[in-house]
Amino acid sequence: QSLWKYSILLYQVKYFPGDSFERKGNVSIPLMCTFAHESILFLFFHHPPLPPFLLLKTPSWNPNKKISMCVPSSPDLEKGLEMRKWVLSGILASEETYLSHLEALLLPMKPLKAAATTSQPVLTSQQIETIFFKVPELYEIHKEFYDGLFPRVQQWSHQQRVGDLFQKLASQLGVYRAFVDNYEVAMETAEKCCQANAQFAEISEVMGPQNLQQHWSAAHSSLLYLCFWCQDLLKHTPVSHPDHPLLQDALRISQNFLSSINEEITPRRQSMTVKKGEHRQLLKDSFMVELVEGARKLRHVFLFTDLFLCAKLKKQIGGKSQQYDCKWYIPLTDLSFQMVDESEAVPNIPLVPDEELDAMKIKISQIKNDIQREKRANKGSKVIERLKKKLSEQESLLLLMSPNMAFRVHNRNGKSYTFLISSDYERAEWRENIREQQKKCDFSLTSVELQMLTNSCVKLQTVHNIPLTINKEDDESPGLYGFLNVIVHSATGFKQSSNLYCTLEVDSFGYFVNKAKTRVYRDTTEPNWNEEFEIELEGSQTLRILCYEKCYNKTKLTKEDGESTDRIMGKGQIQLDPQVLQDKDWQRTVISMNGVEVKLSVKFTSREFSLKRMPSRKQTGVFGVKIAIVTKRERSKVPYIVRQCVEEIERRGMEEVGIYRVSGVATDIQALKAAFDVNNKDVSVMMSEMDVNAIAGTLKLYFRELPEPLFTDELYPNFAEGIALSDPVAKESCMLNLLLSLPEPNLVTFLFLLDHLKRVAERESVNKMSLHNLATVFGPTLLRPSEKDSKIPANPTQPITMTDSWSLEVMSQVQVLLYFLQLETIPTPDSKRQSILFSTEV
Repeated sequence: QSLWKYSILLYQVKYFPGDSFERKGNVSIPLMCTFAHESILFLFFHHPPLPPFLLLKTPSWNPNKKISMCVPSSPDLEKGLEMRKWVLSGILASEETYLSHLEALLLPMKPLKAAATTSQPVLTSQQIETIFFKVPELYEIHKEFYDGLFPRVQQWSHQQRVGDLFQKLASQLGVYRAFVDNYEVAMETAEKCCQANAQFAEISEVMGPQNLQQHWSAAHSSLLYLCFWCQDLLKHTPVSHPDHPLLQDALRISQNFLSSINEEITPRRQSMTVKKGEHRQLLKDSFMVELVEGARKLRHVFLFTDLFLCAKLKKQIGGKSQQYDCKWYIPLTDLSFQMVDESEAVPNIPLVPDEELDAMKIKISQIKNDIQREKRANKGSKVIERLKKKLSEQESLLLLMSPNMAFRVHNRNGKSYTFLISSDYERAEWRENIREQQKKCDFSLTSVELQMLTNSCVKLQTVHNIPLTINKEDDESPGLYGFLNVIVHSATGFKQSSNLYCTLEVDSFGYFVNKAKTRVYRDTTEPNWNEEFEIELEGSQTLRILCYEKCYNKTKLTKEDGESTDRIMGKGQIQLDPQVLQDKDWQRTVISMNGVEVKLSVKFTSREFSLKRMPSRKQTGVFGVKIAIVTKRERSKVPYIVRQCVEEIERRGMEEVGIYRVSGVATDIQALKAAFDVNNKDVSVMMSEMDVNAIAGTLKLYFRELPEPLFTDELYPNFAEGIALSDPVAKESCMLNLLLSLPEPNLVTFLFLLDHLKRVAERESVNKMSLHNLATVFGPTLLRPSEKDSKIPANPTQPITMTDSWSLEVMSQVQVLLYFLQLETIPTPDSKRQSILFSTEV
């Protein structure tokens, strides 16, 4: 009460010495209440024992909560308008005090800067920049506000407009963001400089009635003023007054700004005020690759309840916290996926050669090996940190270069933005989330609010790291390497009869790849596929399944992004848990997706067991029997099974997307295997009725089950060393001599297969199978170390995972096959070899 009376008298004497009022005692009632309100704020924000930053840190403080003044409501409009003058007079007083604090801060800045260039500086230029960061800009903003408001209050009338000044001040609050972010660093730097430099400590003490820290606290407290000012003025501004909408806008901007600051110092909330009673919430965020003028750019994309925002994560310098730059945004009310112009084509996607992607994978595996070796040797953390930095760079580059599937968004003005993702799964997920929110969203955003929202993304983000192995803990699973058998049994829950099929995807090096596709089950609500697939895993942790409706009438649907017109009916995924899959038995599961349930069974076989060569117990067959025995029995240069499979694939599988990569139905493959093993001459009729992927799978299975790989146990180490040679001439000589050293049946069969694979790659534009893709499929099958040379431990402690050393070995096998696929011709050094290579007998 004493403070209240004191502040009233102080303000009366200082600011209104000659004014006459209707008095009650010494002061008018309205003025008494106005001054009381102001003095209480003055106590909170300027009294040294309570720095205002503590107020900001108080979790219970809510900047959106309206603080009511002690001014009695009056039915008299004239008195209400008169109150605007007294509120504004109090604001001028506060601004004058605030400007004096800023002037006190700026007073020593110029001489400190001048001294910084001399031989005996008080502070370095960097220290000065840190301590006085954005203070000059803040001074200019408030000086302009004060200079604009003062003459209007002096020449007061009830129609006097001041809302534009408050709106402009609110629009410049973005400067405070940098000031607030730097506040604690400035305080720490100033404190350290005071301790280390007696001269600066003396300057801090003599700067005025308060020390340096209290001046900063006063500057910081001004953030809260604008909300209170606007609230108080709105109480006494009629709705019909021109100032009313301007003050409302200034209040909304300042409240949102303070909310965004409070986000960072209170427990994280995933919302910020948009309008009274409404909140902007973060629904989903993810790293994506954006296509910008033909170049790939890594972005962090945020989906809020009313807008889609694309941001770039700034580089972190000197350990500073993360910051985002907003690249662009689209209100959900203006966003569409449909082409604005149907003739508009999807932009050309710059494809990265598979060899380059493979080289990145090799580097990643090598660096992982180096990290593990350094850890075992207990080397210093600096070495490991340097290796981890290299690993992060390579993994980020791989993530940037891998995806090739377009995901486009368009705004109302016809502007299009293109992202590249690796899976139809993500594309469908983003579309579903956006379309669902579009049904109920509203939008309002100013440029200042956009900046505040972008800054708040640091705290709101749910995906904090690029999803690569560098971010995994040491005890996390490296993923599964080997073969996953999946049986897609059936599905229920479809509301109307459709033509239905499923695809299976697994992740590899941070992105997803389509691995299998069921047949189309026509005109049904309960498809029963009962199809088994064998899927190769490469560090995989997740299995995804997508269910589609096959649309034969292409005119019924409009294409989006040049994609298939088949419609996604549901999607789901399961985690490939190493502990669960350790058991060799089938694991049955049900995946729920948008009301649809798909029944699956899965079984895992690790690579070290799946590629183990097992001689056949039935020597009259062809699977698991040495190739020399089979060719001698058949009196042929190339086994009959190889010739038949190649012939059928070249007849009708050259344009099949993912031929050799997409798994065939396991039951069909086993049926073909049995037919070839009994030497069934009618097998060609059987093959003509089967899916071509099953035929491709049968051919791969034949080579995988050979008791000795095509490149032989004896020569395998030489091939591995030869491909590592750096001299191209020496490498070619070595590799060709090794190739021609293979046993005759092996060599001729390999050359026959090699020619076929080259012809497949010639149709890459259609089948999407490059030489590198084919080498990836066949390399580990045709080349395989003997058990004594293998880098796989004899009794692995984690049999279902694969070491990075083994990963490097697999990549070496791919490189060997790719080398021969890329050779234009393979010369024959002697007549004996020439007669073999050019023999027409098959």
